[in-house]
Amino acid sequence: MSRPKAEHRGATRTEPSGTEQVSKHVTRVQRAGVNLYLIHSGDGITMVDAGLPGMWRELSCALQSIGAIPRDIRAILLTHGHFDHVGVAARLHEEHGVPIYVHPGDRALARHPYRYDHEAPRWSYPFRYPASLPLQARMLASGALWVKGVEAKGDLRPGVAVDVPGRPVPVASPGHTYGHCGLFLPDDGIIFSGDALVTLDPYTGRTGPRMVARAATADVAMNLVALANLAETDAELVLPGHGRPHAGGIRQAVDAARGQSVP
Repeated sequence: MSRPKAEHRGATRTEPSGTEQVSKHVTRVQRAGVNLYLIHSGDGITMVDAGLPGMWRELSCALQSIGAIPRDIRAILLTHGHFDHVGVAARLHEEHGVPIYVHPGDRALARHPYRYDHEAPRWSYPFRYPASLPLQARMLASGALWVKGVEAKGDLRPGVAVDVPGRPVPVASPGHTYGHCGLFLPDDGIIFSGDALVTLDPYTGRTGPRMVARAATADVAMNLVALANLAETDAELVLPGHGRPHAGGIRQAVDAARGQSVP
């Protein structure tokens, strides 16, 4: 078993907003520690998660970098329905007719992305973890309080490849939300872990593979169990909902996350 990395408790070092090609077929778009991803193949583009509303400029730049425009996006797949994963979905659907998919367990949450279960009250976290304050401020400036809910198709079924560009396979990983799913690209060895496993916790500012704080996680014990499903993919590259990609492989990332406390 890999030795878990130590927790980082200092000030959060948030990378500049922008885009990054993380593999031959995947581009990462990030702002304020929030990620969305573009899977680009010969038959179009699939977007994984939809970030925050203020990420539209970064999304447009990312599309331009691969010679595409918004109407080339064939589908949006949501790992879950929280507000910071739904941000530009409504605009893409309304202006370009892009369909949105989520696990059936998160359809209601996608409609109302601020109405989610969590194990601990959120108000105390900025006082307990002041290193998170600059990150939270950037999220607010990126439209975190102004996200429109969406009507998503509840068609993500664990183990069944989605008939969209890249054909990602949903991986059941409930706990952060009850319908949370990772998305696996078997041919590329990539797992989109959503918020079941992140490398930056927006509520504490801590980095390294971990689960998100109880302030935004519905059931930590369930999330912990679900990490095994992600590990079974044996993916080489982990692309989380928050934070930098993890190139050490999903099993190493899961081992590290299991070794961290969840505040």
